Amino acid sequence: MFTGGDQNQYCFGEGDPDADLMFVGEAPGKDEDAQGRPFVGRAGQLLTKIIESIGLKREDVFIANILKCRPPANRNPETKEIALCSPYLIKQISLIKPKVICALGKFAAQRLLETETPISKLRGNFYDYHGVKLMPTYHPAYLLRNSIGKKDVWEDMQAIAKELGLKVPQGRSRA
Repeated sequence: MFTGGDQNQYCFGEGDPDADLMFVGEAPGKDEDAQGRPFVGRAGQLLTKIIESIGLKREDVFIANILKCRPPANRNPETKEIALCSPYLIKQISLIKPKVICALGKFAAQRLLETETPISKLRGNFYDYHGVKLMPTYHPAYLLRNSIGKKDVWEDMQAIAKELGLKVPQGRSRA
């Protein structure tokens, strides 16, 4: 798909093909590229905790990325790469038919919503994505560097849980 890169394999996504909740990130990182699975590194471990904070398991949701392979040198995806991979993500969304999509981070949120609005202004609100509710929130990798954002993600996840009719387990707190 990309030339001159250091990618090993494609990372299409994983999870429940009938999931009500779908997470979409930017692109596979080094760990994801090595395993061919999305969100398996440190950010993925935090994402798993975030999912569990609303009473779900990783197997209950579907996790994918805008790009299906790691960009060379882990750089930001280019427009032509997005154009190549977008049909795969659109097809995944149409097959899974989630009730809610959680866009993880600036890149995923801006690409799905076709906007340049900063993630800090997008997060906390639902948007329509072709008839599916979409909640942008901070990327788990961002949270590893900026723990102050965890409160906002917790609020976003509570809104998602409410939208899905989930009862957040008592005693749960931010991931």
